[in-house]
Amino acid sequence: MPNIIDIQKRLVPDLLEKIQLKYQVLRSVRFLQPVGRRSLAQSLGMTERVLRKEVEQLNAQDLLTIHSSGMSLTREGMEILIPLERMINEISGITLMEHSLKEMLKVKEVMIVPGDSDDSPWVKEELGRAAIQSMKPYIGTDTIVAVTGGTTMSAVAGMLTPDFATPETLFVPARGGIGEDVQNQANTICSTMAMKSGAKHRVLYVPDQVSREVYESITKEPAIKEVMSLITSADIVLHGIGDAFTMAKRRHTTEEHFHTISHGQAVGEAFGYYFDVEGNIVHKVKTIGLQLKDLGNVPNVFAVAGGHSKAQAIRAYFKGAPQTSSTLITDEGAAKELLKG
Repeated sequence: MPNIIDIQKRLVPDLLEKIQLKYQVLRSVRFLQPVGRRSLAQSLGMTERVLRKEVEQLNAQDLLTIHSSGMSLTREGMEILIPLERMINEISGITLMEHSLKEMLKVKEVMIVPGDSDDSPWVKEELGRAAIQSMKPYIGTDTIVAVTGGTTMSAVAGMLTPDFATPETLFVPARGGIGEDVQNQANTICSTMAMKSGAKHRVLYVPDQVSREVYESITKEPAIKEVMSLITSADIVLHGIGDAFTMAKRRHTTEEHFHTISHGQAVGEAFGYYFDVEGNIVHKVKTIGLQLKDLGNVPNVFAVAGGHSKAQAIRAYFKGAPQTSSTLITDEGAAKELLKG
């Protein structure tokens, strides 16, 4: 028997189109507020004339307010956006895509947010919000959360709220990170997460990649051993998935190792491991911190990556990494590309 959405699609198809348009406006305002009409029109890819009509209706319905500084959602606008999002996900087929990706990648869960972060940078903030929503049920007293670095993790940190964690929750960097941009280092991100949620954090001030001799020396230091013990005892791991060549350049990889990555046709990277399209490891950076084999002992692993350009990297990573405890948080752009096969 068809559900109410199927009936609406058949009888009043333009009604659903109108609902989707209003949803896109409300959702964009939420992330850009306060935002002017011209900026919002550019973000949505529509003319100011069309947007003006939608904005005036939403303002009349008390779902958004218009001030000299720009447009913002009202309390009613925020309240209606949550159930509306679930409805839109079903209409647009996102719920079906989530089930399909879950089966394809053989992961515990998949959460897809609308949009493509390659085309709309603010979708990365939506990925951050979705990651927080996915992790929150697993946060308890004394929970240890290990976090990697990167721009996506920085976006997740920016979405944390005081009610996310307890005062005893502990954020730890999953790996060293000296040498990267400070704002994208795991130490900085852990500090931000702790500050925004009223929790605790520890730091790991060691380089992201070291020689074997340095590795063996540093890991004997009592302070480093203590943090390493916390990292490997993590209840939750939160990490990103990168494009192989982008990450190799960001790490200032040596010419020899860059050749290995290129010759091995690597497409994805996570935790210092570079994967080819079949999930085979073609290169591994000697890093201090969490290793790929450690993930099998972590109850809940959350991978966050979006944008159609990341599809190959996501697929490669999940072919080569432990998957049973993993949840993927991605966007519509990456999901559609992944499901193309």
